[in-house]
Amino acid sequence: MGRSFSEDQFDEQETHRGGFGEFAGEERGLIDRSFRERIVLAGVSLEGVDKEITESSLEELERLVDTAGADTVAQIVQNRHAPDKATFVGNGKAKEIRAVSEEYDADTVVFDNELTPAQQRNLEGILKRSALDRTAVILDIFAQNASSLEGKAQVELAQLRYRLPRLRKSGRNFSQQAGGIGTRGPGETQLEVDRRRLMRRVRRLEQDISKLRQHRSTQSKARSRTSNRSVAIVGYTNAGKSTLLNKLTDAGVLVEDRLFATLDTTTRRMQLPGGEAVYLTDTVGFVRKLPHQLVEAFKATLDVVVEADLLLHVIDVSDPDPEGCIEAVREVLSAIGASEVPELMVFNKIDKSKGVDQKLFKRDENCVSVSASTGEGIEELINRLATLLRKSERTITLKVPFERGDIRAMAHREGSVIKENLEESNWLIEVRADKSSIGRLEQFQAGLNPSEI
Repeated sequence: MGRSFSEDQFDEQETHRGGFGEFAGEERGLIDRSFRERIVLAGVSLEGVDKEITESSLEELERLVDTAGADTVAQIVQNRHAPDKATFVGNGKAKEIRAVSEEYDADTVVFDNELTPAQQRNLEGILKRSALDRTAVILDIFAQNASSLEGKAQVELAQLRYRLPRLRKSGRNFSQQAGGIGTRGPGETQLEVDRRRLMRRVRRLEQDISKLRQHRSTQSKARSRTSNRSVAIVGYTNAGKSTLLNKLTDAGVLVEDRLFATLDTTTRRMQLPGGEAVYLTDTVGFVRKLPHQLVEAFKATLDVVVEADLLLHVIDVSDPDPEGCIEAVREVLSAIGASEVPELMVFNKIDKSKGVDQKLFKRDENCVSVSASTGEGIEELINRLATLLRKSERTITLKVPFERGDIRAMAHREGSVIKENLEESNWLIEVRADKSSIGRLEQFQAGLNPSEI
């Protein structure tokens, strides 16, 4: 059983410089950008977890650390039946990690597993340098890359939710400044002051994001009143989502070969072969062990996924573990309530697919193989996309009186008009539309087959 550690139990030694946490020089940031930190990675393979999965996760963590602006100098993997309550890895292993960190002159140790505030505090006491988990690194990357006001607000909210339980006691007391009988007292500790300040900021951000979410919902409703359908591009980070959006719409979105290059959504209009318009939205990439703080904070942005008519799930077939990427994405889709949205799997980067298990391409009937960079398979993707969207549509014939120009306008606005003829006192309109639009139009149904027009 694990146990807690008090400060007097730790060796008296000067703490190492570090860019994170308590030992960082900058209070506001998770990483000190004045130098590239030297990082030791620590992974724990728990009982029942495949060792290859642990190694793959550590490789991804190394890429995350590089994206955050630091260098990995060593990796340590431990096999355990269960996490140690005090340090996750156990006291002995923590001392071993400290020795490796000293050998490589490392600034920070990053754990692939999520640490509790107590575990983080205990580890820093033993390691004499900052101890972080994967969540802190991802949050830092998001903080670096967020560019829109909405993205910055969401990232800040996630960071604050992460930091609140990790506030450290300072031991200082502040007397209350207000004068008068009944107002004087022992005052508040700096910890209490900091917690209140952060809580106020959290509430303000929650209000701001709620307003942004309402605005986005209004925009979504406006689009839903038209015939244009919405398609969300989802997938693992660096799977090629932005490249695909650029190929389909000439969006001009910045494309970089690194994790989390896209944090802010981009929506572009696209014309399908039948003439229908569809809105394509590029979304933030997902990752294994995506911090719940981020999922919660980015729900406003991810509403576009929940409300989409179809998902283009992009998979990088050159990834060492594409099946793991698929599972990680679907876990997040389930968490945000989008698991029931129809999905077209897009196996991307087939120009780099040598050695890929061909069973991958046959795992789902709703799938297509493409190379977003070369354009291979894009035409087939567009045709499959159009076919799937049309599956939820019906074609009816309307008999609309001349005095009901509003209904005629609705048919043109919310559906795709195939034919339109004039009669003595009405329009005869053949229109294809989705279920909700049909429901609003069917009171004017002529009772004729389209072929009778």
